[in-house]
Amino acid sequence: MKQISILGLTVALVLWGVAAQAVELMHWERLPLAIPLVINQERVVFVDESVRIGVPSSLTDKLRVQSTGGTLYLRASEAIAPNRLQLQSVATGEIILLDIAATPGDQPLEPVRIIKNAPVQTTEMESSTAPVPESTPIPVALTRYAAQSLYAPLRTVESLSGIRRVPLKLRTALPTLLPTENVSSTPIAAWRLGDYWLTAVKLRNLGSATVQLDPRQLQAKLFAASFQHAFLGPVGSAEDTTVAYLVTRGAGLEHAVLLPPPVARGADDEG
Repeated sequence: MKQISILGLTVALVLWGVAAQAVELMHWERLPLAIPLVINQERVVFVDESVRIGVPSSLTDKLRVQSTGGTLYLRASEAIAPNRLQLQSVATGEIILLDIAATPGDQPLEPVRIIKNAPVQTTEMESSTAPVPESTPIPVALTRYAAQSLYAPLRTVESLSGIRRVPLKLRTALPTLLPTENVSSTPIAAWRLGDYWLTAVKLRNLGSATVQLDPRQLQAKLFAASFQHAFLGPVGSAEDTTVAYLVTRGAGLEHAVLLPPPVARGADDEG
């Protein structure tokens, strides 16, 4: 009986040790990583390379930051509103952004290990051969990634190999996108994976009637399209705004949407 008790205690200690050493993995993909903190509880962040740390001056008396051998030790002495730290690689100069916030609590949070994905090549030839997610069509994977990036907490966004955020070339309203509806359409973000582009467009109802959204009404040469919500509520309601995810192939949305012709200035407008 004594041997069984000792064995049970040994197994319990081993399991406790495994749980105590659990590490949360976070992938750095040029999007800020959310690192919540518990007041007066130290949280360890493994970066696995030497970094310089940029801390806002407003946190000097609230946050203790120590770094050694690629490991960070963060300890908040009081509540901290959402704030951003910058980590700069000593070897490469690359910046990693951490969004921290400290709140009261009893249990310490598990350590975090930051995993940096291999850099994505940006030449046309290399971009066209970006890895394809297994069993998931690229437009579907792009749309899911964009929706998570815009609506989900940053720490829950699933990594997608080969994707990169690209600059918006359309920054103004697109009155021809849904010309049959009293809706404003404004691009807000864009991503690229291989030969596919996805542009997220904010749609807002400008009228008092509910608008049912139908991708067949979109006036653009699109490979695929979907909406975050199926309808827009009347202007001023909580449902009056949503996002359209527009996928194009071979080029961005600027080459697919029908832009209004420039307004010619008459002689009376000169001067």
